Amino acid sequence: MAIAMVLATEAGCALAIGRYPRFAYNAQGGGGLAQGGDPGAEGWRSLVFDPATLVIPALSSRTTRFLGVPLPPGLQIAILPQSLEGLWHPESGRVRLDFLARFRPLVAGRAMAPDLLVSTQLATEAVSGRRHQARGTPLDGRGVGVLVGIATVAPTGEGWVDGFLGLPDEALAVLRCRLSPQPAEG
Repeated sequence: MAIAMVLATEAGCALAIGRYPRFAYNAQGGGGLAQGGDPGAEGWRSLVFDPATLVIPALSSRTTRFLGVPLPPGLQIAILPQSLEGLWHPESGRVRLDFLARFRPLVAGRAMAPDLLVSTQLATEAVSGRRHQARGTPLDGRGVGVLVGIATVAPTGEGWVDGFLGLPDEALAVLRCRLSPQPAEG
């Protein structure tokens, strides 16, 4: 039987790009709604999130710390999800979600560079790339776990951005989240 699911992002996340150290990131308050398919032969269920419901908090002075210091006020990187879908194994808590998003750098609300297009698989297993590595954790009995993913970020075509970030290069995402059935409307 198909089910409706809710993904809620939590504090305790991290992001990194290229040679830079990880940013501490509080993604609390984000998430979205998904339709979960019927279980397959091996117990995996498909999850397809509605992009219109996906919200991921921007990187900002309120949500992000780099080397222990908040991002400067007025600087923001909006995260614009394009798609999120994949598989969930309820029995083991394993998750694999293909994620596509645009990361838009903003200063005082105005775009200051082209969007970074990021495509990765977020999973509860370990990931390892050329520069970055991380270990996810399966969803526990409350549906809380950590999804990790490594993506190759292509150049934007804007020389100063590509030079500053060293693009093309890897990016790392560490997302603490909760996946649970959507409460019935009543």
